[in-house]
Amino acid sequence: MSYESITVKPISPHIGAEIGNVNLMKPLSNVEVDDIHKAFAKHQVIFFRDQMIDHEAHKRLARLFGELHIHVGPSTESVPLPDQPEIRSLHFDENSKKVSGERWHTDQSCAPIPPLASILYLHTVPPDGGGDTMFSSMYAAYDALSDRMKEYLAGLTATHDGRRAFGPNAPITSHPVVAKHPVTGKKLLFVNASQVTHINEVPRAESDAILKFLADHFARPEWVVRFKWTPHSIAVWDNRCTHHRAIWDYHPNVRSGFRIQIKGSQPPIPAYA
Repeated sequence: MSYESITVKPISPHIGAEIGNVNLMKPLSNVEVDDIHKAFAKHQVIFFRDQMIDHEAHKRLARLFGELHIHVGPSTESVPLPDQPEIRSLHFDENSKKVSGERWHTDQSCAPIPPLASILYLHTVPPDGGGDTMFSSMYAAYDALSDRMKEYLAGLTATHDGRRAFGPNAPITSHPVVAKHPVTGKKLLFVNASQVTHINEVPRAESDAILKFLADHFARPEWVVRFKWTPHSIAVWDNRCTHHRAIWDYHPNVRSGFRIQIKGSQPPIPAYA
């Protein structure tokens, strides 16, 4: 794939690319926007370095992907800004008892329409390379399943229970186990260890065994990329086809920044309708 205005450096064969030759502090041209969209669709998570953005630039970047999402419900690990609830602060230091996202997950998959994407900007990162984020491609994870397992999962649905992460008032929703991406049309796995409680169409013991197998499968290194943050870096990930996990290896050091999510436009599309 060719790009007219930016540089795109893949980090691994299946997922992740660093984007260069762009200044996110200023409005982007139509060509730059088109190139970023192409890179996002191809690589699922894209990274920018040395971008000292403010809140307005952060929101301007997010609006390139859609309407800004406002997370409803409690969260002990991130806090909305009082005057800009679409921006959430993530700050962890020597007083932190836990951090957000330590388990493999998809953001708010319990919602009837989960967020389309997330954009995380870190201005302060731990020394010595701590605080990495890992991303896993659900395209590659699906493609690597045996034909027999693909046939087994076809048409199944799973219950995503937000109460496990967000408390008693969080939504509970069923989504297809195998979904189809609305832009690329590729098949992907849409279950995660953080919020999925069971597969609906099979006995609970069978469901537990299949979900354990899939959770181990998602985390295989062949389709995982590990991003090493530097100050003023940005990660933009497609919440529809990736999992991610934060590594808390930096206590008592500081990791601090802001996250914006993009509102989803439709529920996950069943791959086998």
